Order: sequence, then C-alpha cells, then structure tokens
Amino acid sequence: MDTQEKLNLIKRNTAEILTAEELTELLKNKAEPVVYLGYAPTGRPHIGYIIPAMKIKDFVNAGLKVKILLADIHAYLDNMKSPLELLDKRVEFYKLEFSALYKSLGIDISKIEFIKGSDFQLSKEYSLDMYRLASQSTAERAKHAAAEVVKFGDTPKLGGFLYPLLQTLDEEHLGADIQYGGVDQRKIFGFARESHPKIGQSKRVEIMTPMLPGISGGKMSASEPGSKIDLLDSAAEIGAKINKAYCPEGDLQDNGIMVFMKYVLMVLKEDKGEAFLVQRPEKFGGNKEYKTYAELEKDFTDKALHPEDLKKALAKELVKILAPVREAMVDKSDLIKEAYPEN
Repeated sequence: MDTQEKLNLIKRNTAEILTAEELTELLKNKAEPVVYLGYAPTGRPHIGYIIPAMKIKDFVNAGLKVKILLADIHAYLDNMKSPLELLDKRVEFYKLEFSALYKSLGIDISKIEFIKGSDFQLSKEYSLDMYRLASQSTAERAKHAAAEVVKFGDTPKLGGFLYPLLQTLDEEHLGADIQYGGVDQRKIFGFARESHPKIGQSKRVEIMTPMLPGISGGKMSASEPGSKIDLLDSAAEIGAKINKAYCPEGDLQDNGIMVFMKYVLMVLKEDKGEAFLVQRPEKFGGNKEYKTYAELEKDFTDKALHPEDLKKALAKELVKILAPVREAMVDKSDLIKEAYPEN
C-alpha cells in the first residue's frame, strides 16, 4: 500500500483522530508505526470488543505494528474492579479469548504483541516518570480526564486519579506512535497530549472509534452483565439477547443493532465481497440481500426492513463469528472459574 491507501484504511469508520495531519506525517516518515490499545481486565469481554478488533484488523492490514496492553494495574486502580489475586488469571483469560476472536475475524495474530502492564509499569524508570507527571498534574484535571472511564464513586480513591497518568506514560514506555481506543477515552487522550511535553516527551496521535450501545441502550459494559452479550454466550443466549435488544423501527438513535451492522458485520461482508442475507416470508417481502451498509440503512430507516427480521439474521451471523471463540475456550473452564469465581 502507498501512504494514501494506508491512511484510508486506518481512518475507516473512525469517530475522531488527534490529529489527522499528524497521522499523515507519521505514515510518510515511518515505515512501521506502532499503535497500542489498552484493556483493563475487569469483567468478561463482550461483543462491543469486536468494534476495536475490526480496527486492529485495519491496522495490521495497513502495516502497523500492534501492541495490546493487558493493563492489570489499571484494572485494580479503577475502583478495585479486579482484586489483586485475580489479575494474573484475568490477563491470561483476556489474551486467550482475544487471540481466538482475532483469528475468527481473519486477523494475522502473528502481527500482534500482547503485553502485561505490570511487566513494565513497576520499573524504576516508569515510576520516576509517574512521579514527574504527578508533580505537573492537578487532582481536578486528572479526575476530569478519567471521568468517562473510571468509576470514582461517592468517596473517590486515589487510584482513580492515577489512572490517566499511567495511560499517558504507557504511550512512552510501549514505544507507541499512536494510541487507539473508543470515544470514551477522549478526555484521557487529551490529557496525554497536553501532559507529555510537560515532562519532555512527544505527544502521540490518538485514534477513536464509536462505542457499541448496551442491549437496552446506554453503554455496554464488561462489568455489567445485564448490558452485554458475552463472547462465550451460547447460540440460544445470543439469539435471546439480540431479540430483546433496543432497536426501534426506523430509528438509528442509540441503536446498538445498527451500530454493530455498520462497524462490524457489513465491513466483514463488504471486504469479502459477500452479501448479508435477511430471510423472511414472502408475505413480508421475501428474502433480501444487502451488499453495503448504505443499502441496509436505507431500507431500515424507510421501514422496509423490520427489526425482527434484521435481528434474526444478525443472530445467525454473530453465532458464526463467535463459534471459534467458544471452541477455543471450551477446555478452559478451570481458568474461567479462577478468573471469574463470582460467575
């Protein structure tokens, strides 16, 4: 690919880039830029994680080096969502499950490096940088930066204030040129870009994609089981959850079904040159194939495609996508119990 082709692929389906101009210059001047995405291993991953997985696929195909940070210390700092004694098992669980998901989506995982946060975040150099940045950061600014990501509660713990500082330093110590995340990360990304120069470091490019709404609208959360479809849910569970998902006829607002169609399923179909099949009785218009998301969205907003028919077709496709993930984890029941004993 030339620079423009790489840029088009990297920018595909993004919500915001800080900044597009810097990204263009980076691609012109560096043969293999490093992009990193961080995950705090708290609750079990859900289908909202497939949207960033699709972006990782774009990064790999554009020739970027991808690092996945399994941020165990971050998970503990976020209102102690992950007890210290469970962190190692949750990191192992995330790595295995993500590897299976990425393979299912057709991603070359040999191009991806998984890194455990505590393997470098406890070093002398990292700690010194954290103290340097802490001396330049106010509590108010740190809390504002983390507000969309960290659950502070009525009596905020100090750990939540450190969260954005660590995420800023991760860019430097992972050797990243780009950090990628959902739009919920925007305040932390802004904090990072203003903080690096204060301690003599270079600001990075920040790339964001939309979030997948929860089953009933709002945010789909790994730590809130009622809001999500788990990557290990059975075919019956997937069908039942999609059936009750918020998807008002003709309405795109907070519609997680249509968001998933736009950023995941139709991208997979279009890249393969395949059509998305909706099966329905002749009295309701008969079967219909969609080759692009634009075609599907038009029929949906025109109320020519009913949510019930769309949901049934999506459920079948999602079951296929997640089948290899369930298969990869079928003999990992002991690990799952150790990582998530409450389940």
